[in-house]
Amino acid sequence: MDINEILVIAMFLTFIALLFTGIPVAWVLGGTGVLFAGIGYLADLHLDTITGLDYTTLGLVVNRLWKIMDNWILVALPMFIFMGIMLDKSGVAERLMQSMQELFGRVRGGLAVTVTAIGIILAASTGIIGASVVLLAVMSLSTMTKQGYSMPLALGTIASAGTLGILIPPSIMLVIMADQLGLSVGDLFMGAVMPGLMLGAMYIIYILITGWLKPGAAPAPEDAKPVTPAAFLNVMKAVLPTLLLIFVVLGSIFAGIATPTEASGVGAFGATLLAMYNRKFSFRVLKEVMSGTMNTTAYIFAIFIGATCFALVLRELGGDELIESFLTGLPFGPYGIIFFILGVIFLLGFFLDWIEITLIILPLLAPVISALGLDIDGYGVVDNPELVWFVMLVAMALQTSFLTPPVGFALFYLKGVCPPDVKLTDIYKGVIPFILLQLLALLVLIFLPQLVLWLPANAYG
Repeated sequence: MDINEILVIAMFLTFIALLFTGIPVAWVLGGTGVLFAGIGYLADLHLDTITGLDYTTLGLVVNRLWKIMDNWILVALPMFIFMGIMLDKSGVAERLMQSMQELFGRVRGGLAVTVTAIGIILAASTGIIGASVVLLAVMSLSTMTKQGYSMPLALGTIASAGTLGILIPPSIMLVIMADQLGLSVGDLFMGAVMPGLMLGAMYIIYILITGWLKPGAAPAPEDAKPVTPAAFLNVMKAVLPTLLLIFVVLGSIFAGIATPTEASGVGAFGATLLAMYNRKFSFRVLKEVMSGTMNTTAYIFAIFIGATCFALVLRELGGDELIESFLTGLPFGPYGIIFFILGVIFLLGFFLDWIEITLIILPLLAPVISALGLDIDGYGVVDNPELVWFVMLVAMALQTSFLTPPVGFALFYLKGVCPPDVKLTDIYKGVIPFILLQLLALLVLIFLPQLVLWLPANAYG
């Protein structure tokens, strides 16, 4: 093992160790990169080695950062974030909850189904995980408790439904993945539609089966009113404005009328109009939304800067070649290697946020997937179908990172708004079935890549 391989392994171990110190991730990434650039430079000076690192290496970071800031695709990030936060303030979710409860109220587990359905709609319109989880918890947890729901089922439903926004477009994670791998944002958005809806449908089926097998865990309220045509009308009135916004944003991208950047601006404007329509808009709300957008965007771009420094030093040390040679040398075959990679990503999700995995790990894996020689049918119209399919597998695997301890952010968002008597262990018990459903959905995508590639192919065809 040469000095570069030792430094690559030491760099990863140092990064993981520093994560547990509580230092912000952006500082850990950038600091680790600077530290090992210095170590490599000193090794060349004093140990008669050639690591390929010197003081000019870090100078290349400036050029990399300029390319990030000059990237028009990433302009969509703050716009989609603004759209999500503004919709959170617009009162859309409250209206949906009130109307859908009338529709599903007589069904066992009907309230949990309502929460999941609203989670799907919020995912396609906001994509802000923290806001979705907190909003669903505030609106539904006390009601589910009063109706006699099992606490683990109620908590698991809220946490899992609130995290669908990371997969269902317009997902900011997919925007970043497309940028990192040079893929079409439109392809990834279209590729994520069916997997996202499939996962939401699996949640609903699980809730209904639980209500049927264990009526005490998901009861129907005794005072539920019969479903009337007025209930359907109320649901349509509540859902249509949001669905129209989703259709305008995603439809314009899928039809090729607008770029994701242009559509994100339309979405931000449309969310503002919805807030005005629901009489929730004010300058105070606008200030809060703009402040939240700035904070979230700054957090993401700070990690971008740190990850750029980290990835540059890692590549200069030959880390990408080391990882590629290790993975392609595994005696598992192409699909065995994919299972191994997804297993590693699943385990990394216990400790890392999706942003770090997307910015650091995913670009290192792309050459490996391209080298496997997979025969994935792109129907002749989808560019890099193997990578589009693989990105969806990674996105589905990263769904679990929000629910797996100890760094499952959805768990802590939920715990923060729960009554004091709700323990973190109750939340852990509640999310386990939904994590298993996510892994089942991942298996389905592995063996049925058509679920990812059919819509992009037919949209272009």
